[in-house]
Amino acid sequence: MTEAVLGLDTSNYRTSLAAVALDGRILLNERKLLPVAPGERGLRQSDAVYLHLKQMKGMEPAAREALRDVRIIAVSASTAPRGREDSYMPVFEVGETLGRMIAAAESIPFIRTDHQCGHIWAARRGTALEQSSAFLALHLSGGTTDLLCFRDGALTELGGSLDLHAGQLVDRVGVAMGLPFPAGAELEKLAENGACGALLGCSMAGEDLHCHFSGAETKALAWIRSGQMRKQDIAMEVYDLLARTIARMLVAGGRKSGMKDALLCGGVASSALFRRMLTDRLARQDRNMRVCFDEPALSGDNAVGVALIGADACRR
Repeated sequence: MTEAVLGLDTSNYRTSLAAVALDGRILLNERKLLPVAPGERGLRQSDAVYLHLKQMKGMEPAAREALRDVRIIAVSASTAPRGREDSYMPVFEVGETLGRMIAAAESIPFIRTDHQCGHIWAARRGTALEQSSAFLALHLSGGTTDLLCFRDGALTELGGSLDLHAGQLVDRVGVAMGLPFPAGAELEKLAENGACGALLGCSMAGEDLHCHFSGAETKALAWIRSGQMRKQDIAMEVYDLLARTIARMLVAGGRKSGMKDALLCGGVASSALFRRMLTDRLARQDRNMRVCFDEPALSGDNAVGVALIGADACRR
């Protein structure tokens, strides 16, 4: 019988349940976005907690079918957004509580991790960096724009946004245009048919290791209100700014750390347009920088990385 680890991730955007065999095979990968009302830019934590409980219950049939001939030997859950003492969000209590209850009922180990580590472990899977012990990592999402140094499984923060995160910029501009939340997929469709003139200036700090996006948001929202600029062009300006800003952060991270390998993960990094623009920008700024992208299906919030962390712990 196949032995596997069950992973749970209850982030601010998505309910996720996964199972990974000890050999790394993904046996289960159930994910469902939390529904957000039109015009809203997110959810209250209390509403998100309720929705996670409701959606996790709905994943039971798929889990039973996928795990029929599988023996779960451990449960892993993300218990916080990041691996810092001050990192906390109530939504993660759902995954942790369910995980602990399952582990206790089955008398198997419960393994704690955090949402950001889960993203990075999922992103490494199948890339040239899967077995690497040291590389830069950039986590781009609605709640993070973090430039990190990965060494032997440990993460050290090198830089990031000092105000809005990359995903927040995308979502706020998209929602202001009338797009559904999260707005990344629809904003990217608009941008593919847009043109840009680099009208949003990069706002960098700390030797380019840190950035600001609030000024870009203000300018983009003013364009939307004025109605004097096509939505497609505004969308393209946003993606162009993201590519220029992230390229500068990666080059700065390479100078600071001496590393030339970088892994990008998070919902923003799943954009094919962003990937093309960033790759092109880096080719002109630092040809020695090698950037690896994860599978688009694993870029968004998911429990696969959480389960992979648990499987690593079990193998050790």
